Amino acid sequence: MSLPSISLVIPVHNGGEHFRKCLSSVQQFVPSDTEIIIVVDGGTDDSLQVAQTFARSSGAKVLHSSTASGPARARNLGARSACGDILFFIDADVTLHPDTCAQIATIFQHQPDLAALIGSYDDAPGSPNFLSQYKNLFHHYTHQTASETASTFWGACGAIRRDIFLKIDGFDESYRYPSVEDIELGYRLKQGGYRIQLCKTVQVKHLKHWRLISLLKAEIFYRAIPWTELLWRDRQFINDLNLKVSTRTSILLTDLLLIAVIASWWTTKVIIVAGVIGLILLVINRSVYQFFWQQRGLWFACRTVPWHWLYFFYSGLAFGIGTLRYQLIGKPRVVKSNSQLPIHNSQLL
Repeated sequence: MSLPSISLVIPVHNGGEHFRKCLSSVQQFVPSDTEIIIVVDGGTDDSLQVAQTFARSSGAKVLHSSTASGPARARNLGARSACGDILFFIDADVTLHPDTCAQIATIFQHQPDLAALIGSYDDAPGSPNFLSQYKNLFHHYTHQTASETASTFWGACGAIRRDIFLKIDGFDESYRYPSVEDIELGYRLKQGGYRIQLCKTVQVKHLKHWRLISLLKAEIFYRAIPWTELLWRDRQFINDLNLKVSTRTSILLTDLLLIAVIASWWTTKVIIVAGVIGLILLVINRSVYQFFWQQRGLWFACRTVPWHWLYFFYSGLAFGIGTLRYQLIGKPRVVKSNSQLPIHNSQLL
């Protein structure tokens, strides 16, 4: 049986230097017979010019729209113009490993019943600052310790059979910014009886530079709250990835810890309770702290603890907000892909 053909789809909006590095890895590691489709989703920088320059030397197809409509629509546009058996989606701020595409083709060849697969960030994030290292390493740990029977899709490094993608109408284009459009697609795949696999050896490097405000904005408003609404819509409370029982328990304990710390202003005896709760949190999450220790040393691992507990706090807060929104507004709607907005084909040979 021959290897399935792959169409690599890269949406980009103001990609900057990360986009250049992404294309450099594509040029270096993607087989010559792979179809490459870049979708420039509006923007104010030179991403379109960078994509067109890359196309001159690679034969890539470049699509672009004058206004930004979000990565969901951009990926759909790329998918509709693709010819490959497999659609391989990556973000414009990741770089490929030498064997990424080869692994994907081989996995789909050997598993004809597999509808989609997702990969993982590697353990060497591109941005050196502490917050970026912590966040991207934590993402790597989450995927590497998750079940290989996946329940969601992932747009940063995810592949799906093109016929199945088109059959279920692709990504929900009502998400006008990078959000949970990939998770939502995964839920529809599972509801349709399709199989998704987490392939832990299929990895990409994440280059994103995280800062506190950008992290909290993305984590709370673009991911956690809309994800909560999806959870209530589809009742997908699965013990995996960010929804593990240990995570849910830690969220509750973090809230109790905060209450105990506040109460200690009135009675110092509560400090003992806070200490016990903190110790339980450390024990429950010891495996992730051991991972950080092994990866970056003891001091790095110690510095991750308050950030990890902050993650539990705002995750619980976002779940409460998302639940309230769901009860007041109702189910998130699914918007089928459309082709009404103007696009331009800038393929350069």
